[in-house]
Amino acid sequence: MPFARLPGLPLAALMLFAAWSADLAFASSEPTPFSARYHLEVSGWPDVTIEHRLAQEGHYWLSEMQASIAMASGDERSRFMVDDTGVQSLHYSSGYSLLGIGDRYSLASETLREIPDRQTALFVLSQRAHDDQCAATCRLTYQDHRGDRERLQFRVLPRQRLSVPAGDFEALTIEATNPDEPDRRLMLRFHPELPGLLLAADYHRDGERRSRLTLTSLEHTSP
Repeated sequence: MPFARLPGLPLAALMLFAAWSADLAFASSEPTPFSARYHLEVSGWPDVTIEHRLAQEGHYWLSEMQASIAMASGDERSRFMVDDTGVQSLHYSSGYSLLGIGDRYSLASETLREIPDRQTALFVLSQRAHDDQCAATCRLTYQDHRGDRERLQFRVLPRQRLSVPAGDFEALTIEATNPDEPDRRLMLRFHPELPGLLLAADYHRDGERRSRLTLTSLEHTSP
């Protein structure tokens, strides 16, 4: 996710909280290519436009996000495979630049064999939103941009009608927290037919909303 390493910008707790659990059944929703744009408001930072794309490359899928503001830019992409056995991460890369100083990261397939990267995990978590098995709390694990393991607990909430600049949808809603940071809470609202696509996301800390993301435009083929 863009800006994950920029100081003061809590995106590592926003879109990057997406996660995976190999022992849970996968939803039946199939991947569909799309190109989307989000508007992100973060307390203490300029508003950000994020580009998000899911594309098919032969037998594989590519999930890619990128964004920039005057002082910073970032990008993140993941290649994964979807078949009858589930979703398998194949390669991950990301990078950021702040005032001309930055770094790049990558995870190879050997590292991703057991636990996926967070871009692939975002796709899988949206599939899990279709399943009612997590009305009670489920626990998941994923790898951050450095390959460190992160934990997530989440539950699927009842569907809600949601109006965003890109249109009106019946949102699939997940409430997520980090067991090690219970004062932080993330509400993820996914598109009902396009796995991996967010309609909105709100990040709360110490009882206050610190970040809000909304879908502003969308292009896709029919699922």
